[in-house]
Amino acid sequence: MTFGRQITFWVAALGVLLALIWLLHEILLPFVAGMVLAYLLDPVASRIERIGINRFFATLTIVGLFIFAFVVLVILVAPIVISQLLELIDRLPGYVARLQELIADSNRPWLTKIVGDSIGSVELTTMMKQGTGGLTIFLRSLWSGGQALASIFSLLVITPVVAFYLLNDWHRLVATIDNWLPRDHADAIRRLASDINTAIAGFVRGQSAVCLILGLFYALGLTIIGLKFGFVIGLIAGLISFVPYVGTLTAFVVSVGVAIAQAWPDWTLLAAAVGVNLVGQVLEGYILAPYLVGQSVGLHPVWLMFALLAFGYLFGFVGLLVAIPLAAAVAVVVRFALRKYLSSPFYTGKHPH
Repeated sequence: MTFGRQITFWVAALGVLLALIWLLHEILLPFVAGMVLAYLLDPVASRIERIGINRFFATLTIVGLFIFAFVVLVILVAPIVISQLLELIDRLPGYVARLQELIADSNRPWLTKIVGDSIGSVELTTMMKQGTGGLTIFLRSLWSGGQALASIFSLLVITPVVAFYLLNDWHRLVATIDNWLPRDHADAIRRLASDINTAIAGFVRGQSAVCLILGLFYALGLTIIGLKFGFVIGLIAGLISFVPYVGTLTAFVVSVGVAIAQAWPDWTLLAAAVGVNLVGQVLEGYILAPYLVGQSVGLHPVWLMFALLAFGYLFGFVGLLVAIPLAAAVAVVVRFALRKYLSSPFYTGKHPH
């Protein structure tokens, strides 16, 4: 098979895969979630297996502990998060009005110079309505979309089952797929697959741990300093830290805005909120990200944001789950193709004799 025909084959295979995802995305959520869960837990199962425990019992123990921890977490955290989120949305207009008063206060002309005098009451009110309206639409669409993709019952039941079977049969599945590879290109494909796995594992597993630690840090830190809704602000900021810089920026803007609206002209709460955010940024940038994610992942934040938005728009929540793995795979393949191009006669102009 010539190189051109190979490219055509793999492009067609990718097109068929995307078409199937698009056609079946309404029922794929529990299966994709189970695949993601199995991928995340496979290193733990392999490590337990290496100490002499049967793979079946290792898988059963890991999935059981994960389900138990998830249920306990939901029971403990969900009521607090839901109540604070609903109250935050309810008080958001009052906070915006409070910030508007501070900006327009004639006793603080320096603040007007910083923010600008173009933000009047009408503009700020319009912005607030658009923001809250957009948030409401997003939450409703997420809920309705989740119902359309799969019921909550099927998600809670099918996902652990899929994760269990995939995790138990992981090595056999990898071996089976390896036997399907074209023999002439098996080594190259294995190298590409290894690079893709390194990128996905380095980012998804590492960044998931970063998100969890940052979310707990921001939630506890903002709550301890007395910021209203600090727990839910911190958790949300931690979750969206999956895209680098977005979570820390969101935590800073929202927590500082709430601190100003809550306690101004007292600087204490504002300074404490800024301090928590600064510590969080140092923790992420100098400790968590270098240690847990590393520098060899090679996924640019802009590429990540584009992948999440594009796949989320096209495939809903299923798209969000597969966006990062596909983005990592595409990035590795593009780098491989670029290396081939830079070493080819088409680029160098040196044709073999």
